[in-house]
Amino acid sequence: MKNIHIRNFIGKHIHFIGIGGISMSGIAEILLENGYIISGSDIRDSKIIERLRKKGANIYIGHNSSNIEGAKLIVYTAAINGNNPELMAAEERSIPVMDRATLLGQLMETYPFAIGVAGTHGKTTTTSMLSVIMEHADLNPTILVGGEVDEIGGNVRTGNSDYFLTEACEYVESFLKFHPYIALILNIDEDHLDYFRDIDHIYQAFLKYARLVPPDGYVIGCIDDPLVEKLLNEARRQYVSFAIEKEAHLIAHSISYDDRGCPTFIPCYRGQDTEPISLKVPGRHNIYNALAAYATARILGVDGRTIAEGLNTYHGTHRRFEIKGTIDGITVIDDYAHHPNEIKATINALKNFPHKRIWCIFQPHTYTRTKKLFDRFIDAFQGVDKLIISDIYAAREKDPGDIHSNDIVYNIKKNGQEAMYISAFDEIVAYLSQNVQSGDIVVTMGAGNIYEVGDDFLKTFQKVTPKAL
Repeated sequence: MKNIHIRNFIGKHIHFIGIGGISMSGIAEILLENGYIISGSDIRDSKIIERLRKKGANIYIGHNSSNIEGAKLIVYTAAINGNNPELMAAEERSIPVMDRATLLGQLMETYPFAIGVAGTHGKTTTTSMLSVIMEHADLNPTILVGGEVDEIGGNVRTGNSDYFLTEACEYVESFLKFHPYIALILNIDEDHLDYFRDIDHIYQAFLKYARLVPPDGYVIGCIDDPLVEKLLNEARRQYVSFAIEKEAHLIAHSISYDDRGCPTFIPCYRGQDTEPISLKVPGRHNIYNALAAYATARILGVDGRTIAEGLNTYHGTHRRFEIKGTIDGITVIDDYAHHPNEIKATINALKNFPHKRIWCIFQPHTYTRTKKLFDRFIDAFQGVDKLIISDIYAAREKDPGDIHSNDIVYNIKKNGQEAMYISAFDEIVAYLSQNVQSGDIVVTMGAGNIYEVGDDFLKTFQKVTPKAL
């Protein structure tokens, strides 16, 4: 693998197994824009795949050994197992293979100022905010985001400068293959416990990531998170800290919220107040995300006024507190939250949003996360008036048979909070259509396909007359 580098394949045919993934598709598009010939395969079609087709990629639906014909390099995701027919065919034909994280790290290596946004929570939103700032500042960056951002026209942008911006995911320590000039670390929390042994194992991975930064680079971190504060002191790299509660290089003060829960605050950078920032996304957690983006932009030489102007134009990322629609006074919101701390942050943001009742439709994500963080899930939904939990979204896992959504419901009810389990999405939609009332909020929550419930509800609700409870 050490002898294989993406720069040796310029103008050649590269095949992506699992090209429809948000990161894989973005990397494929960047390579397309830089003269590579791209093909790929995935199990289902999508808008992302159609976008790649329009840009010249040849994409197959379904995996077959014939799909890799003519390819000089095969790229695959962590979700692809060893018995994939295309991966097996590559081995038989001695075609070199490379995992997604290695390829992304090699791309970062070609940019003098590569920025990797890491953290258990908030990576996509922070990367999105920073991408909008960098665009507004005319830095012309290449951007890879784990979600779709209207301001940059999707999840990827190919620039023509020395700047590269991407998320840096800690799962299976993939970010240790990256080459960040700036390593941004938002927070460190328990997650991905199907791989990590415990919180110390997670911390050590983030510490190794911070130490990938060269001596002239920067680590940026939130010192309101005690593990991030510890990391900044142990990484032995120059750093910039940000916080709300503690004294840091960058702090937010004079915080207020509008009638939809969106904050306004004054950033104070190295003792100097700068232009107030008014966000169009709600919640205290988004102040932290904005501070992270602000600190990074200042290192890149962007002034406070330009940063504020950029952040003031950011309207959110798809699937991150995304308002899907309002019908008969009922607002439908979708959010990617799938970890207990993310759930709490979203619910706290919802509390500031005008409402009569909050309905939460939650889809647990992976059996391992549900089991390992079970007790934290039980307490995560405080403030929700009506809670419906669907089946666990398996993602990359197989059902072990020892954890079920009903277990969460039983224990939440035992704690005195109302909750119910409904398996089928159409049954959830039917129940909502009969029971929600004007003034209610319906939020679908999870990293799987639970957003389909909100979409279907908006389509069908107008055909059903709600009844009062």
